[in-house]
Amino acid sequence: MRRQAVLAALVLRAPYYVTYQQLLDDVWGAAPPGTGHKVLPSYVHALRKVLDEPGSGAGGSVIHGQQGGYRLLPGTVRTDVAELAKEAAGAQRAKAGGELDAALAHGGRALELLRGEPLPGLPGPLAAAERDRLVRQRRALLQDRAECLVLLGDYAEALDTLQAAPLSQPYDEPLAALRMRALYGSGRQAEALAVYGETRRRLVDELGVEPGEELREVHRAVLRRDDPRLLGPSVRARTAGTVAAEDAGPPAAGDRDSLSGAPDRTDPPRSSHRRNELPGDIACLVGREKDLALLTAPVSPDAVSVMTVDGTAGVGKTALVVRAAWALADAHPDGCLFVDLHAHGAPHEGVTPQRALRRMLRAVRGDDDTLPGGAREPGPVDDGGSADGLEDLVTAWRAATSGLRLLLVVDNARSAEQVRPLLPAGPGSRVVVVGRQRLPGLDADLRLTVEPLGTGAAVGLLRELVGESRADGEPEAARELARRCGGLPLALRIASARLQSRPSWTLAFLAGRMSDDMRGLVELRAGDRSVEAAFRVSYDQLDPGLRRGFRALGTNPTARFDRLALAAMLGGSRDEAEDVLEDLVDASLVQQPHPGRYRLHDLVKAHARRVADEAPEEAAADRDAVLRLYTAAGRLASDWGPGSFPALTTGPAAAGASFAGWREASAWLGSMGGELVDVVAFAAAGGHADHACLLAEALVDHLAGHGHHHECRAALDLALACADAATDRRLPAALRNCMGLLDVYQGRFRQAGSWFAEALRHGRAGGEPREEARAIAGTGIVQGQLGKTEEALSALEKALRLADGLADDWLAGVSHCNIGAILHQQGRHEQALRHYNTALTLAEKNGRPRTISSTLCFVAEIELALGRNEVATSLLRQAVGLADEVENLPLRAATLSRLAAAEHTRGNLRSAVDLHQEALSTLTPQTSTWLEMGVRIRLGGAYAAAGRHTDAQREFRAALALPGARDHAREYRMARDGLEATGAARRPGRPGA
Repeated sequence: MRRQAVLAALVLRAPYYVTYQQLLDDVWGAAPPGTGHKVLPSYVHALRKVLDEPGSGAGGSVIHGQQGGYRLLPGTVRTDVAELAKEAAGAQRAKAGGELDAALAHGGRALELLRGEPLPGLPGPLAAAERDRLVRQRRALLQDRAECLVLLGDYAEALDTLQAAPLSQPYDEPLAALRMRALYGSGRQAEALAVYGETRRRLVDELGVEPGEELREVHRAVLRRDDPRLLGPSVRARTAGTVAAEDAGPPAAGDRDSLSGAPDRTDPPRSSHRRNELPGDIACLVGREKDLALLTAPVSPDAVSVMTVDGTAGVGKTALVVRAAWALADAHPDGCLFVDLHAHGAPHEGVTPQRALRRMLRAVRGDDDTLPGGAREPGPVDDGGSADGLEDLVTAWRAATSGLRLLLVVDNARSAEQVRPLLPAGPGSRVVVVGRQRLPGLDADLRLTVEPLGTGAAVGLLRELVGESRADGEPEAARELARRCGGLPLALRIASARLQSRPSWTLAFLAGRMSDDMRGLVELRAGDRSVEAAFRVSYDQLDPGLRRGFRALGTNPTARFDRLALAAMLGGSRDEAEDVLEDLVDASLVQQPHPGRYRLHDLVKAHARRVADEAPEEAAADRDAVLRLYTAAGRLASDWGPGSFPALTTGPAAAGASFAGWREASAWLGSMGGELVDVVAFAAAGGHADHACLLAEALVDHLAGHGHHHECRAALDLALACADAATDRRLPAALRNCMGLLDVYQGRFRQAGSWFAEALRHGRAGGEPREEARAIAGTGIVQGQLGKTEEALSALEKALRLADGLADDWLAGVSHCNIGAILHQQGRHEQALRHYNTALTLAEKNGRPRTISSTLCFVAEIELALGRNEVATSLLRQAVGLADEVENLPLRAATLSRLAAAEHTRGNLRSAVDLHQEALSTLTPQTSTWLEMGVRIRLGGAYAAAGRHTDAQREFRAALALPGARDHAREYRMARDGLEATGAARRPGRPGA
């Protein structure tokens, strides 16, 4: 391959001399051969043997050498590179001169030379750079070929050309524009618009920029069907020929409508009266390219196609459908009708099916005023006739439209019953039904829910509305304002109108006025337009049961929720709550991002809070119910056990009955993710101190036990700030004990000691024996970790006596484990084992896998110390299984690492290393430094024992570099000692060096 690379360098740099150094750089790059340029003659000699005529000698060789270099003599050989350059230049000249067929011929010959990968496998920087250049040239040739084909009207071949090479450059705007032109020429306008939408999304989301002027101009041309701009001047001649052919007679077989996707067929007789009732299109429609493509996609020409479009108030449903309808208008030669059923106005403004049918019949019949039941137009409160009259009108409507291809837009529909009578009968007709209410009872070919705009698209709409210079001058404020408007086009338009009418206002000023969600809803008013008014209409049209459910959601503390939270607030069953939620989803007031999970749009949430505030007693009861639910779930999920918490003193304690057991409660809390802190914040911000403190306490074991230390600390900080306002005087001591326990989980023992000292003071002052006992136990744990073993044993034994008196099995188990750990360190293994076994008995009585797993690890360590390795390994495998059962990642890492240590002790170093590495892979960014240091130190020890000193040093260094590593003196010392020992072992003359 080096010989071919040398030849390639000479060819690519011909006809110039290539110096030895240049050849070395081209072929070997930064790693030249040790003999330098002396290696080159052997390669050149071999090349001459292949390329030269027999007997030509050095003087007649195609490779001429002189002192310091070589060159390929011009004219002696033909090269693809030269042919490629000639044909590519010919293609460019022909295209520039308008000779499109000649350009295609030259370009085709150039592309023939570029088949396959160029310079495959050749080493060196020059070959790599040339490969990249030739790939770019091939892409450019294919792009030029595609453009010529578009200008010649061969759109299908143009699209094939664009697919024939690696042209998928996500930010290539000229390529996207060319693809849009080819799709448009093929009659695939909707797909052309979709290409623009996808390209714009990538540019906005990934680069933060809008498309350039060229691509935007092509997009506008597709929307307005500007054939000369998209397809070239010659399209006029082709169009003229097509018109002449149509004037001469019926269409030839094979013609078809490009938007309807109609196959060859004879069009039905057309109405002589074509009517277009579509509202005017808006200038700014941003971020709806995919939706637009779905609505304008080809449909069956032999049936009536029905599409439903729903979404929350203000999301821009009608604007989207009107844009799609205008794009489809030409495909429906018998008329475009628009019927507004006024479903979201006052009740007397509703349009009955009878009234709608009379108006549509007049529209398609023109001057024919003969309608079933007479020509009288019903009055404002007249239903337009009886049921029999409706049947007659439906029959007349179907007869009148049976031979027509219509586009019908039905806006503000509320029920399938309103829409069914309005469906036309003509094949190829298309009906688009728009409304806030989903219509599962209406058969539809497409159901589209219009979602709020993403941040990028929302900012794009703001730029269009307030002006690019104004929006771009405050990019961060523009993003914040878009976020405050929740991506709702109605909200964005109102905000823009306010900015337009207040030139002195900055975007940041308006965003600041909207910084509170409730206040933001008030700000979104302009004239007779109001986001809140739009939401209020949707709320007012709900039945009483759904209005009650919607008000309850206004008091829910989290952004996401499920049926259980609503069931707790309504005092009903889960199934009943789910029915309410599903009906609210159908009403476009609640979103369902995942099955069984629901959320409210931020502005809808603010509106729900406002309507909830209209019934304050009901709202207070709902709030208490949902907060009790979270507290009960935390207590039930906690390994501390139900006896570790006093009975709730506020409201009924039946919330715990919402769960079948601790597993369900734990899974439910786990599904909340990081929103549990939001629940505590909600209670604290509302001045509900008891709820905030009780909830934070209840969540500690769940959060800390699963490694969510940051969230746990945040919840406790919120609760401690209002603990003095709580009526339950136990809470100041309890929360400080919780803080101390969290610091123990994280290995921050000195900080933990301070918290336990404060908790002891508050517990004794308040006469709270349980909190006093926990503070004493916590103090003993800290003293043990800090090496104060006598003080630790004294404190832990006292705590054990108090725990027994309080029947607090969890606290007793913790005390036994920590006494056992101290005795273990002192070498008193049998005594330690008795304490561990007692703790294991208490854990098994409680039945929580996490506590049992942790205790098994302690027992196993003693068994290892007593030389009973098989027993220890078996216990640790049980511990790993229990950690897996509860899907607790920190516990899994700890148990795997201890199992690895047992394998190390048994001499199974390979197994030990594998288990330690598996433990490391289990760690997450939330893992405590203390736990990760322990795993890495043990892994380093296993590496060192296996003689892999470099790997061992890497792990010891990683342990020492962890954030806060110096706070863990024992582990820090072990890592440092391990690093020094492995460093000494690697020195010359030492074993393992």
